[in-house]
Amino acid sequence: MQWDVGVIEGPDGDDWRVPVAELESRQARAAAALAVAGIEAMLVHDPVDSYWLCGSRQAGAFLLGATDSGIQAAHLVRQSIDRARWEAGEDDSPHEVTPLPRSKELSESLGARGLSNSPALQLGRMPHSDVNRHLANLSGLGGDSDDCTQLLWDLRETKSDWEVERLRESGEVNRWMFEAILDEGGEGVSEIELAAAADSVSRASGFGGHVRMRRWPMDCDRVVIAAGGSGSVPSFFDSAVGGTGPHPLASLGAGFHRIKVGEPVLVDIVHCHRGYVSDCTRMFSVGPLDAEWEERLADMVEIRDAVVASLGRGEDCEVAYEAGHVIARERGHAEHLMGMPPEQAKFLGHSIGLELDETPVVARGFARPLHAGGTMAIEPKVIHADGAIGTEDTWLRTDDGMECLTAGDRVPLHQEW
Repeated sequence: MQWDVGVIEGPDGDDWRVPVAELESRQARAAAALAVAGIEAMLVHDPVDSYWLCGSRQAGAFLLGATDSGIQAAHLVRQSIDRARWEAGEDDSPHEVTPLPRSKELSESLGARGLSNSPALQLGRMPHSDVNRHLANLSGLGGDSDDCTQLLWDLRETKSDWEVERLRESGEVNRWMFEAILDEGGEGVSEIELAAAADSVSRASGFGGHVRMRRWPMDCDRVVIAAGGSGSVPSFFDSAVGGTGPHPLASLGAGFHRIKVGEPVLVDIVHCHRGYVSDCTRMFSVGPLDAEWEERLADMVEIRDAVVASLGRGEDCEVAYEAGHVIARERGHAEHLMGMPPEQAKFLGHSIGLELDETPVVARGFARPLHAGGTMAIEPKVIHADGAIGTEDTWLRTDDGMECLTAGDRVPLHQEW
């Protein structure tokens, strides 16, 4: 190896690799799920799912066999194999790290590893052209490739204690970002200047530059600041508030609008800590808000509390959605909840983890609960032509109810400059 792994480190020399014991647990869970599904093995190409399984997103594919299949887990790496070995724990790695075979040799190589037919692929995740290429490369094994996309997503819904701790740490950075917003905001400051203050805190804390999303072709700005009428501007993003963004290709997030006295300033912050996403929203203003805006915020808090209580009782996500929507209708917010017609978002919360838009969702059609170990951003917001107001925190479902992982009571719902 021509380079020194010692130059890879977290802050103060911390080791930010996924622990080997964590990888062992995840691989064992996934192998058991394959066995239950009657799938001999899967070959995982998506970088997020691969990272979850083997602690590395180096280019290649991760092979995992079902429990008792006799197939050894292996990270088949195109680039960089030396880094992949280090990221997997080197000699303690729970899986083999080896070069990715050439395409024409893939079937033979997997057959030598004990596969008797084509492995499952993430058919619901990969581009059509990649699916066709992989199927052709695997044709020598015979049989059809199952789709393992949902199997992996289902496994990732339940977070381990280690993952929850990363989300707590991410939530701590959220709070630091709000402190920067409070320090730097004021009359005449532009949304994008204010976003830069929060960005700098996030970057210095280890944000890697990507907010990963499952839904194609979505992308996300991690600091959405919408002052006054900016909060009502619709965008491509499936959310209550998109903001103007700086230009049409980046038509999401903070723009060049300058903050005025008395207008609501919605700040929706995302931070990714070691890959794990926390999502949080708080309100700011120059001077006090009108009583009408204060009342709307109080109503959103009531909706949040209803959703949190419903999920904490183990009720289905669609039941929690209806509990929040009933309050919105009673308070006269139905036409403005999560947007204005026809651009209203149809949810009140979304699961979160290595990706911003995980499942389940607090929405109609999700007739299942948020299981213990599930993490969800709950975000009721109301939007009018002259602004938007609401709240958001990331929550963990525990055996005893719901625990807030982000700002919670430690950051006021509304602060004045």
